[in-house]
Amino acid sequence: MSSRPELPERTPRRDGVPTALDGLLVVDFTRVVAGPACTQTLADFGAEVIKIENPDGGDDTRAYEHAEIGGESAAFLSLNRNKRGIALDFNNPAALEVARALIAKADVVVENFSGGVMKKFGLDYASVAPSNPCLIYCSISAYGRTGDFALRPGFDPITQAESGFMSLNGFPDGEPVRTGPPIVDMATGMSACNAILLALIARERLGRGQQVEVALIDTAVAMTGFYGMAYLINGTNPGRFGNSPNGSPTVGVYHASDRPLYMACANDRLYRRLATEVLERPDLVTDPDFAHRKARTANREKLRAIIASVFAGDKLENWMVKMKKANIPVGYLRTVEEGFNAPEVRDRHRLSKIPHPTAGSVPNIESPVSMSLTPIIDPVAAPLLGQHTKDVLRETLGYDDLRIAALVEAGAFGKQGNMAQSDIGSD
Repeated sequence: MSSRPELPERTPRRDGVPTALDGLLVVDFTRVVAGPACTQTLADFGAEVIKIENPDGGDDTRAYEHAEIGGESAAFLSLNRNKRGIALDFNNPAALEVARALIAKADVVVENFSGGVMKKFGLDYASVAPSNPCLIYCSISAYGRTGDFALRPGFDPITQAESGFMSLNGFPDGEPVRTGPPIVDMATGMSACNAILLALIARERLGRGQQVEVALIDTAVAMTGFYGMAYLINGTNPGRFGNSPNGSPTVGVYHASDRPLYMACANDRLYRRLATEVLERPDLVTDPDFAHRKARTANREKLRAIIASVFAGDKLENWMVKMKKANIPVGYLRTVEEGFNAPEVRDRHRLSKIPHPTAGSVPNIESPVSMSLTPIIDPVAAPLLGQHTKDVLRETLGYDDLRIAALVEAGAFGKQGNMAQSDIGSD
């Protein structure tokens, strides 16, 4: 039976410390993974990110079923930290007025709708740039905003499959395997964040904004890395290699008598130390079948069987002591539970709990980026649907109660059932 892990309270940042993106206003039209991952990074480092959601259910990830706490899903909480949430019904002209007013004040707009959606509502770059020439407008899509596939919807595992990326994952005798976490979505979000920051630097030099674009298919192709480059050089289609890249017999999973380990012993120098100092088998160095990398690769099944039989003869911790003493790259093969509770992770102080309006507190996995002068802001949990609608209208757009009431009456924020969540018309 599983139990929720104990997490420490987060240590607040020092008073008066600046943030990297203080004063930057980001209007966030994104949903699901890639876009929210991008805007969360901007929010973590001090940008004011206003997340706009459909009042009828909001971001799709609110309904994801990995886990939930306080009525909020793990997926939504993990991707929408430090944002203010506003609910707008784009089918309502009054709501579109609010959206355009926010864009007119924004430094950055990020959207990842299907092709044509923003144009349909008059919120695309061509429509909004004339009134805000310094705007950075970032579009995230599956197949790009131009070309024959611009209108085709797509998702992380589809682009993993279609780019060839998935064909590199799994074992040679099995089918291609997608990554567990949506790695193309996450990497696309990182690339989008980089593109926005590059455009902001360019704006400082050139005095104007621009449209930037990131596509999942482009990211997936780039992530084939040197395997894709090797294909372009020699025309040979790379295959799957499981846990042992290039068939290296000394890289991959081995089993001690009690538990598995992962070893990455990839060159001759490390191999010699492994054979002599750890396995105590100097014959594995002198034997012509194993003396050099190419010979070991040619005889990999034979060598793997020998190494496996030696490892099976003792407990994991005894092997770890020997391997660390010999400076052999090795690690424990952990579950998520084991990894999150391991000293290597806990010592980084990236896991904590933070306050939440309905759950009391929720877990928090911090940004992996550290900056000495401008560290991340103190994290605030992802917003409830429409939680900050009234605050955004008052503070960002300067609307008074009369105007907000008129927007409520016009249905800009959806049905009356959403008003309590949106905190419209109450103090």
